[in-house]
Amino acid sequence: MGTDSSARSFELGPAATAALLLLVTLAARLATLGNPVLGFDEQFYLLVGDRMLHGAMPYVDIFDRKPIGLFLLYAGARLLGGEGFLQYKLLAGVFVTATAFGIYWVARRHVAWFGATFAAILYILWLNFMEGEGGQAPVFYNALMIGAGALLVSAVPRAEGLIAKGTVALLLVGLALQVKYSVLVEGVYFGCAFLWLARRQGMAWSRTLLFGGAMVALALLPTALVALYYAAIGQWQAFVFANFLSVFGQTKGTFAREIVGLASFVGLFLPLMIVGLIGPRAPAIGPGALERRYLNGWLISAVFGVLVYWRFDAPHYALPILVPACVLLANALAARRRVAVGLAVTALVAGQIVLAISVSAKGGDREARTVAALAKPSGACIFVYNGYPALYMLTHSCLPSRWVFPGHFNTADENNPRALGGDPQAIARAILAANPPAIVDTYPVYKFGNPAVHGLMMQAIRQRYDLAGCVATRGRVRLVYRLRGDKGPRAPESCPAALRAKIG
Repeated sequence: MGTDSSARSFELGPAATAALLLLVTLAARLATLGNPVLGFDEQFYLLVGDRMLHGAMPYVDIFDRKPIGLFLLYAGARLLGGEGFLQYKLLAGVFVTATAFGIYWVARRHVAWFGATFAAILYILWLNFMEGEGGQAPVFYNALMIGAGALLVSAVPRAEGLIAKGTVALLLVGLALQVKYSVLVEGVYFGCAFLWLARRQGMAWSRTLLFGGAMVALALLPTALVALYYAAIGQWQAFVFANFLSVFGQTKGTFAREIVGLASFVGLFLPLMIVGLIGPRAPAIGPGALERRYLNGWLISAVFGVLVYWRFDAPHYALPILVPACVLLANALAARRRVAVGLAVTALVAGQIVLAISVSAKGGDREARTVAALAKPSGACIFVYNGYPALYMLTHSCLPSRWVFPGHFNTADENNPRALGGDPQAIARAILAANPPAIVDTYPVYKFGNPAVHGLMMQAIRQRYDLAGCVATRGRVRLVYRLRGDKGPRAPESCPAALRAKIG
């Protein structure tokens, strides 16, 4: 990273820096706070957290593949009061600030305040380009992983406390695994790095093996405790299938589709890479050089973890890379202050534009509540086939089945009983046979959708439903169908005549 000793005219202490990072987080994410439908994934996580407080069990009563730790975070957000939409974003903002401060702390070991602080600021701002403006899983577990990374770099220059640092670091990795299992590759790297340090510092082989065993045990402990709990209540099979087996039933996207997504990932990081390239080369020897090698190893492991998953259709999959990348960028930012300031200001403004474009395409508070009013249930459960998962909360609806995430029905990559634990067509038939009072869909039909399930739904709609209302966003229309004879709200005039003719 290199030591930056120039222009120390302005510098804040750690507490003031943390406060500054909190203000930047608030400024970057303020526009999202009033939007209950920020991202489909996090709407679903909040729904699961909400229903957990009413006795529902993940994997048993509601199917998903995410570890229970993520749902516990959202359940905690629901305990803060309100509807939960604002509360989970505030909780996510705290984690973002903590991650940014961790980046600052690690970079600050060998880079002056300016470079370390702007590395942290760029992490906060770059989240808005990568679907990290809300509560995606990496927003939470990145805070745990920077904690593990900080312990690793602090152990590099001295032998004291190596065992304590290694065990705590791998316990943090274990907690991160219960937010999303994709941190496994980074966790393996951290464990190997601590073992390498142990041997480098002269630890005997026997003690090194015990150290490694302790780290593995602590990394697996949170998951093991959850598994034991599910086994104790007789739901071991549901836990194992959802957490470890169902992912192998998913169909991957075509090679061409994934390559396009991978290229978009590279594009997202390109400005940061350019800044790194125009900055000075960090010294190969001297203070921080060895720590930087371990940080480079972390970055490589994060990149490998993203590549091995081989899903590039959503930019938030690349968020783990952002943490070590920003730490390593601090040296270049310290040397190119005007570039750092210009990049941060540009990222702040451009990030707000990205958020505005996202709302125009997906809809925001007004659109979500309009759809909710049209889909208000009359006794039975509504069915959100393709629409906001938050509608189950906004309408106070019960859930039509244990499969409630729309993507489990309306995407081709889930069209497999081995992915869901049930035939999606049979599940859809059962839901439709119960005559939900309202069905929510989106026009145009998703091009990577599940035509078989969509055909079943449209057959039921033609037989028993009327188009009750439409809510338009840029490039798409949310459609609400209501059961014929149902006395729920209707506003068919909100649907363009051409659309009514086309889908009617």
